[in-house]
Amino acid sequence: ALLGGPDPLDYVSMYRNLGNPALNVPEHWHYVSFGLSDLYGDNRVHEFTGTDGPSGFGFELTFRLKRETGESAPPTWPAELMQGLARYVFQSENTFCSGDHVSWHSPLDNSESRIQHMLLTEDPQMQPVQTPFGVVTFLQIVGVCTEELHAAQQWNGQGILELLRTVPVAGGPWLITDMRRGETIFEIDPHLQQERVDKGIETDGSNLSGVSAKCAWDDLSRPPEDDEDSRSICIGTQPRRLSGKDTEQIRETLRRGLEINSKPVLPPINAQRQNGLTHDRAPSRKDSLESESSAAIIPHELIRTRQLESVHLKFNQESGALIPLCLRGRLLHGRHFTYKSITGDTAITFVSTGVEGAFATEEHPYAAHGPWLQILLTEEFVERMLEDLEDLNSPEEFKLPKEYSWPEKKLKVSILPDAVFDNPLH
Repeated sequence: ALLGGPDPLDYVSMYRNLGNPALNVPEHWHYVSFGLSDLYGDNRVHEFTGTDGPSGFGFELTFRLKRETGESAPPTWPAELMQGLARYVFQSENTFCSGDHVSWHSPLDNSESRIQHMLLTEDPQMQPVQTPFGVVTFLQIVGVCTEELHAAQQWNGQGILELLRTVPVAGGPWLITDMRRGETIFEIDPHLQQERVDKGIETDGSNLSGVSAKCAWDDLSRPPEDDEDSRSICIGTQPRRLSGKDTEQIRETLRRGLEINSKPVLPPINAQRQNGLTHDRAPSRKDSLESESSAAIIPHELIRTRQLESVHLKFNQESGALIPLCLRGRLLHGRHFTYKSITGDTAITFVSTGVEGAFATEEHPYAAHGPWLQILLTEEFVERMLEDLEDLNSPEEFKLPKEYSWPEKKLKVSILPDAVFDNPLH
């Protein structure tokens, strides 16, 4: 199956692994892919880059599936799953890394299982191998429930992998996937969410750099009836003077591979969607708005930045509930966070003072390029907002519409019913 074909992997080996009773590792089936790395060294599938670099894509996939009583041969569906992931890698040329997550949105074995997504980690037994055609590492697929995927998106993949290792039925030390697991780690141990995930987000920050959401913003500094002034953008209708360059930049910076779904948790926007799967890279350390996008961003001088005196942000309840994560997990850690409207080009990016490449500045903290608004918040203001927005975390007592206002900062935030966003004329 050379050159990607329908099945890009040459083959998948399947082994029976007796586990390690002393370490509480159950018996399981171990799957290993062959074909993402360079098996031939003759440039047929992969360009040969020398012995010291990566071999092919530099990795192979592995998977550990709990063996069911009475199973005498390994189920073959994991080979199909690996082919699907390999197809994504060949087509997109995106490689996987430890800590990445893959939103698959369906039971990995096509059953009724709750295990519908994947995290990737180093295989506990297989060390990287130096081959004549380069280095190969072994990345193990770990099946997870939707709630665990969301926690990995909002905190980070490595943190959740660490938790899964400590819960024997959810993976244990070797992260073995049990497709019959009916409970998430948060149902098995209710303390994990607050004591580990929430604390982890506070300490390490959040890896989630943005979501597709129901949101809008208004420029309060201009009377909206002043039709001739390009500064008043009517949200919900197409802005009249949005240059091609603007649209291009917003498109590029906020990767367009957005999935629009009615799932209860907002999809992250930095994902690259292909073949029905979404794969998120563990982000690089340096935080700048440019680093989010692989394409060159138009230099800022070419775009007219409009500085706004006063702004009004509007969110539905679901996206409003993520504001504390945005403030605590992103801005207080020197990062940025973007709400990208599900309908149209509207976007709201919150930036902290340390973010490079932003067009909002401390002098002019509210600035827009077309329908893309950036809001720069100082640490001290973020701390104050977090106190004032405390009740966003207890949706049960919540009555919509709800308004928060900081008059001396000329900022207003409203949490509005979904209908406001679904009707383009609001």
